[in-house]
Amino acid sequence: MENPHSPTIALDPPRGDEQQWVVARIIDEEPIEAQLAELPSEPLGHQPPRSRVRRVGSWMVWFVKGSFSVLSLVVLLAVLTAIPLLQLIAFGYLLDVAGRLVNGARLSQSLPGLPQVGRMGLAATAILLASLPTQLLVHWGAVAEWIDPGSSQATMIRWLAISGCFAAMGYLMWAWVRGGRLHHYLWPQPIRLLKEGWRRRTWQAAADRLWEFTASLEVPRLFWLGLRGAVGTLIWLVPAMVLIAANRNGESEAAGVVGLVCIATLGVALMYLPMLQAHFAAENRLSALFEVRTIRRDFRRAPWAWFLAMVIGLVLMPIPLYLLKIEATPREVLWLPCLVFVAFILPARIAEGLALRRARRANEPQGIWPGISRWTVRLLMPAVVGVYLVFVQVSQYTSWDGLQTWIQQHAILVPVPFVGV
Repeated sequence: MENPHSPTIALDPPRGDEQQWVVARIIDEEPIEAQLAELPSEPLGHQPPRSRVRRVGSWMVWFVKGSFSVLSLVVLLAVLTAIPLLQLIAFGYLLDVAGRLVNGARLSQSLPGLPQVGRMGLAATAILLASLPTQLLVHWGAVAEWIDPGSSQATMIRWLAISGCFAAMGYLMWAWVRGGRLHHYLWPQPIRLLKEGWRRRTWQAAADRLWEFTASLEVPRLFWLGLRGAVGTLIWLVPAMVLIAANRNGESEAAGVVGLVCIATLGVALMYLPMLQAHFAAENRLSALFEVRTIRRDFRRAPWAWFLAMVIGLVLMPIPLYLLKIEATPREVLWLPCLVFVAFILPARIAEGLALRRARRANEPQGIWPGISRWTVRLLMPAVVGVYLVFVQVSQYTSWDGLQTWIQQHAILVPVPFVGV
């Protein structure tokens, strides 16, 4: 006896009865409730919540990776700052950080090329660690040669050092070909090396990735941004140039009067210049560096954010750095104090970008309290700029550069001390 609930299998519809055949197929199919019961209880793509241990572990990995990338960035910018022409790349990067924040980027997105710089720092660390055995063998070989010149032990150690050097170079090259990430250094994948290491397309693909990696750093754009920013900032520093020219041949009454006028003019310029630089980087126009009216309108909407950014950018961060300008630094180790300069000025640029972004997101102030806030900040700002100018004035007597310190202001220009001899 045929089971009435068993599905009917129809191979071909009878000719001329296609609609009846479709209806029969729907009726004879398994009930929809039974089909739904066979589905998994959790929706597709749903993942069970991670445990607390895994979340803490992921956060720690993210923190260590981010900290290492930021440290690598500071070191790279310090090295660039110590090289005369490449200083403009570092200066352009600092301006770009503030400009990205003004345009609405998150803090994690305001440091362009941070993952790439972290990979470069990892490569530098790998080179340092891989060279340690070779350096140790070279030292042992030198000691053996000094104790017994021409001995077989010294020759053997020398050949071991050469072999270790080539082995380390091959190991690092294979890790870079695969991407240069941490797991590529920890595990060399020998089977893949035997299969792909001798193929031409492997190294061609590596060359293409290296070109894409280099292009992603946007070095020409940062250099052009830093060059225009430096030129525009020097135009604002014309009073400082006049002050240097007036005091070059010694103190006089005329030089004193000219100096006071130049310092007052420079103080007025410094009230707007840091925010004008952030505005210039956000707009990517040289003319934006002179749009004072736009900046004054921004000040009206967030005066206290402006005040805090100026305190950070002109007092808290740059003033302690004048202690590193008392003694001349040899050119060979100039990047060491540059580490401190970059580490202090980078947060100042971030604060300026955040303040200008807050001002442009805020509504137009209305009422009496916004007016009181604006006038309170206007009365406090000369004190902030005055404290900064006092330290610059003192620095011309304590710094190795003398009067040049009026131009080499790391708070608004390249964050570098003087170049020693």
